[in-house]
Amino acid sequence: MSEIRPNLIGINHVALEVGNIDAALAFYGKYFRFNLRGRGERAAFIDMGDQFLALMQVDDIQTDETRHFGLVVDDRDGLRARMEADGVPFVSEKRFDFLDPWGNRVEIVAYPDIQFMKRPEVLAAMGQAGLSKSEAALEELRDKGIDTQRPV
Repeated sequence: MSEIRPNLIGINHVALEVGNIDAALAFYGKYFRFNLRGRGERAAFIDMGDQFLALMQVDDIQTDETRHFGLVVDDRDGLRARMEADGVPFVSEKRFDFLDPWGNRVEIVAYPDIQFMKRPEVLAAMGQAGLSKSEAALEELRDKGIDTQRPV
């Protein structure tokens, strides 16, 4: 067996267990603009540029208190205000974490403030060509030796 291990490069998709595909699409569609990549009887796939979110209908949903994933958005504050007005349950005082109707814990992070970067052509295809990074996020990338001035 080889001692060489593959490098982690990124996440292609995250799959969430939901109780009903139509209800899940309605919930996520109320708060996020997205294109539907595909749909089956018990699955739907929400496009996020070069990644996707898979909604999988199951009969017995398992939840826990710490398992979560982070979604990157262009308007974190506006989203929070809309969710607060609708009474969506938040689970963290320090971060923007909410529970969807099936108990999936989702953390919301703002694109400008984190190291994660989409290629310019992916942002353009998503209608986000002008989206940029904060200086703090760019500094974190530079500290890792990532040239933030050169086109990807």
